[in-house]
Amino acid sequence: MRNKLFSLSFVMALSLSTALTGCGSNNNNNTGAAATEQPVATTAPETATNAPAEATKEPAAGGADISGKITFLTNRTDMIGKEYDEYLKRFNEKYPNIEVELEASQTDYNQQSKVRMASGELPDIMFIPTIPNSDLPKYFAELDDLGLNDQITFKDFKSFEGKLYGITTGNSTSGIVYNKKAFADAGITEVPKTWDDFLAACEKLKANGVIPLASNFKDKWPLNDWVYAVPRIIEGKADFPNDKLGSDTPFTMDNGYGKSFSLLRELNEKGYLEKDINSTNWEQSKKDIASGKFAMYFLGNWVINQITGAGTTSDNVGFFPLPYDNSGTPVAPLSPDFFYAVAKDSKHVDAAKAFVKWMIEESGYEDFAGFISPLKGKESTLPQLKEFQSTGVVLQEGTVDNATVTEISNKAQLDLPAVLQEFVLAKDPQTVFDKWNKAWAKAKKDLGH
Repeated sequence: MRNKLFSLSFVMALSLSTALTGCGSNNNNNTGAAATEQPVATTAPETATNAPAEATKEPAAGGADISGKITFLTNRTDMIGKEYDEYLKRFNEKYPNIEVELEASQTDYNQQSKVRMASGELPDIMFIPTIPNSDLPKYFAELDDLGLNDQITFKDFKSFEGKLYGITTGNSTSGIVYNKKAFADAGITEVPKTWDDFLAACEKLKANGVIPLASNFKDKWPLNDWVYAVPRIIEGKADFPNDKLGSDTPFTMDNGYGKSFSLLRELNEKGYLEKDINSTNWEQSKKDIASGKFAMYFLGNWVINQITGAGTTSDNVGFFPLPYDNSGTPVAPLSPDFFYAVAKDSKHVDAAKAFVKWMIEESGYEDFAGFISPLKGKESTLPQLKEFQSTGVVLQEGTVDNATVTEISNKAQLDLPAVLQEFVLAKDPQTVFDKWNKAWAKAKKDLGH
């Protein structure tokens, strides 16, 4: 897929629009995962069968001809007993003979999913973990028969040999989500448009007794945008991670990785992050942003609704692009979130597919989660996206990483958020890059690349 830059207004016009991606209360965010190089390859379990999946039947009026009990493994533990109950009630009005059982992921979703895949005990519906697309047919049923191929965004991300295996739950962009009152109380009258402006705003917030940016450093996953999105934007190349294939030293201080990582390091050195970044708490941070104890997140717009749910009003939460340099020209990523998939060996593939299609078309989940809709043509209900748009931001559409990048990264045990943690805390950050350049070069050589 070639790189694309879209103005946000153009994205809206083309209907890649509406609300953003979300993580559950158990910290299992995967924003932009499909566009990242954060994989651990999983081989098919020996117990997996190659029997053809049950054919999907076109539902009769009301879907009464489709039946079965299916399980959906979700990371959104915060929605169980709440929004999911309302979804299932509405779903059963259309499909009265399908029983959906929700299974909550209480640990790292990506890792838990891989364990389930290795054991051959998959739920009927799940989100696709970070595995090579070539492995998708081993585990999941084709979704081309849902009639959504011409309507969905990021169709190629979870496809293999022309077959669709996953559909994004929603799309997101990343930026600075901020508490407007905290800004006003610190005397900040305009959102920062350059990195120097951003640092000046952080200094005003700090002087006013507010922690400028909640990094949630310890939890690691909130650092994803710094390692997967910002380097691509700085380089002006959505497929920048693939440049690693032509180098034995992909991590340098003057390329996208070094420049992006140095931004967070600078914020930490200036005292603009949490006082003890090794003991951060995700759930508490949402309450602290809502109360104004913390002023900002750098995350996807999926988090906006979670902040308003943590104790403030929507009109107190704003959203603007991260001004990562002094050019004054804002660019932000457009990325898919988790991808729905149906287990290939489900006993009720047709029922599972009906639920996935209903979630995409009718549930309204994307608005609740604060996503840009996976469907072309649905507009966001989030006023914060209108503020974001007013900056003239350009959106860089994510691309699929080369499978060889994934292979080498796995071999080198390369975990970019963990590398960033090392980089920020190191006495000499160059030594961190030296270490991982060596690991990359060795893995590349060992694999014959």
